[in-house]
Amino acid sequence: MVVIVALLLALVSGMLSDKQTENVELDKKKQILTSLNINTQDQDVNELYNKYITKEVVIDSKGNEIENPESQAFYIDVKKELSKPLENRALPLYIADVDGSTKYIISLYGAGLWGPIWGYVALDEDKNTIFGSYYSHASETPGLGAEIADHHFQTKFIGKEIFNSQHEFVSVAIVKPGQTAERDYVDGISGGTITSNGVESMLMNCIGQYEQYLKLSINGGTEE
Repeated sequence: MVVIVALLLALVSGMLSDKQTENVELDKKKQILTSLNINTQDQDVNELYNKYITKEVVIDSKGNEIENPESQAFYIDVKKELSKPLENRALPLYIADVDGSTKYIISLYGAGLWGPIWGYVALDEDKNTIFGSYYSHASETPGLGAEIADHHFQTKFIGKEIFNSQHEFVSVAIVKPGQTAERDYVDGISGGTITSNGVESMLMNCIGQYEQYLKLSINGGTEE
């Protein structure tokens, strides 16, 4: 009986494996589209993804496209890449066309208070201004740190710039409500300081990997 049950469980697991993989990929596409401020509710996500995402590429930290990456951009494990020396990382980049304007989507991964946090940030055509963002978490506190997944928090980043007036990469600060910063900033989550700090660090560390690639657009393609 034990053997029969084990065989049945293995069979069911194998049958569900493809469906589980499909659901994971579908959810990832939803997250990427959400960073582009695209509503996926009651929509064909695959169709939307193919409509807006025009290219998936892998680049290195110097901004060069890797012609024959070991894995396609969509399947790169961002967490794994972050554990490598910067010069050895394969960085996924998604390029989209939204109403005739090019957007660049960067994958994010970091640590919150209780576990991992992740997301995507979409940059406008200038590769400097944030067009949209998406954040999620594994186990942050409901009503506090978990609010990074709320729309009202994510939209605060729209229009913020990641380079300062001297063309230095500074990312976006997250401050306690009522405070300010010497760079573009948004108000953090009341009672969720550690998670807010985690998002700030995630943005700095993850977008920072793409600095050389992004700088190519400053001042019409030159770095002054």
